Amino acid sequence: MSAAPAENPHDKGPLYKTWRFIREIVIIVVIALALSFVIKTFFFRAYYIPSGSMEHTLEVNDRIFANLMVPGPFELDRGDVVVFRDDLGWLPPVTESPTAFENALSFVGILPASGEQYLVKRIIGMPGDTVEYDASIDKIKINGEAIDEPYIYTGNKPSDMEFSVTVPEGKIWVMGDHRAASADSRFHTDIQGGFVDIDSVQGKASVISWPTSRWGTISSHDEVFANVPDAASN
Repeated sequence: MSAAPAENPHDKGPLYKTWRFIREIVIIVVIALALSFVIKTFFFRAYYIPSGSMEHTLEVNDRIFANLMVPGPFELDRGDVVVFRDDLGWLPPVTESPTAFENALSFVGILPASGEQYLVKRIIGMPGDTVEYDASIDKIKINGEAIDEPYIYTGNKPSDMEFSVTVPEGKIWVMGDHRAASADSRFHTDIQGGFVDIDSVQGKASVISWPTSRWGTISSHDEVFANVPDAASN
């Protein structure tokens, strides 16, 4: 009696092939979710721009990615466009609960954490800096040095109100690029002097990811602040 031929694993029936395909898809999805979770937890997270306070650097409906490694291990600096939690209540409270779909997008990093509100502004003053608007020359001064700000919305003044502040340790002074349409540090001096806690900063806005016509990096305009003296030398 002859022996039966060995079963060829490639001759499995359609049910086996279907199961194998499903298993591969599940593994790919699990790996993708795990990688997405790691990336959005430690490296980058997506945010949506709902207002015009940062025009024309950021337009309404832009989607951006923020580098979560700023602050720490990389440091913040003047000119950085940062995303920070609304821990001080600058925005009206959220009245609608997120949907299950929005929660899922939040989990994988397409949307920020549900239930939390965020703002996006440019850092003008770091801890120890004295920031003021000098109406006589129509410029912002930092530690006595006047700066030219090419990112300001066309036709806007650097500020519509005079102010002079010294930024405390552990805080930053932030302003929107669309100065006439930004309720920034200038408008919240009744809440912690208008200063934002560095601990509230979630990351540095680095890339515009959507729409595709606006793909590109987000500049800190280091040249604007190159001649600003350190606060200690002021």
